[in-house]
Amino acid sequence: MKPIKPIVTEDPKKLYDYINLKITGFLSEESDWLANFSNVSAILKLLLSDINWAGFYFLKNEELVLGPFQGLPACTRLKIGKGVCGTAVEEDKIQLVEDVNKFPGHVACDEASNSEIVLPIHYKDKVIGVLDIDSPKIGRFKEIDMEGLRKIVYSIEQYIDFKNMEFI
Repeated sequence: MKPIKPIVTEDPKKLYDYINLKITGFLSEESDWLANFSNVSAILKLLLSDINWAGFYFLKNEELVLGPFQGLPACTRLKIGKGVCGTAVEEDKIQLVEDVNKFPGHVACDEASNSEIVLPIHYKDKVIGVLDIDSPKIGRFKEIDMEGLRKIVYSIEQYIDFKNMEFI
């Protein structure tokens, strides 16, 4: 695999297309789920601007458990229905939060985080985890980010071999 280099573009769609291309390249060459989720979080942290955390939580025994990530140490376990991640799982809906300090029940794992986007990940039509990205900048995430990240989650759902995850 060739090294990934940040690109300079004012067009967020082009950036997300580039990120998805790089992620798909990694996912198509590796079968191990842990290696794949680790690389996806690293790619997102490297290529997205104004973020301080990118990673995954997986559903285990009715709670979300921390998975591969890039950023400061994070909360290890999150309750379904609590905080942005737990709400994304409970509602099976993308959460785009402009200001986490105004989100009811927000769980502050990193006090520097001010905005957040969380996307559910599915396997066999069931939510099995989430992609969580935080930013220190209020209002960092927009509809274009949601659309670009939705395509990335779709790629994850298509390429990662979830049946080899011990908790599925």
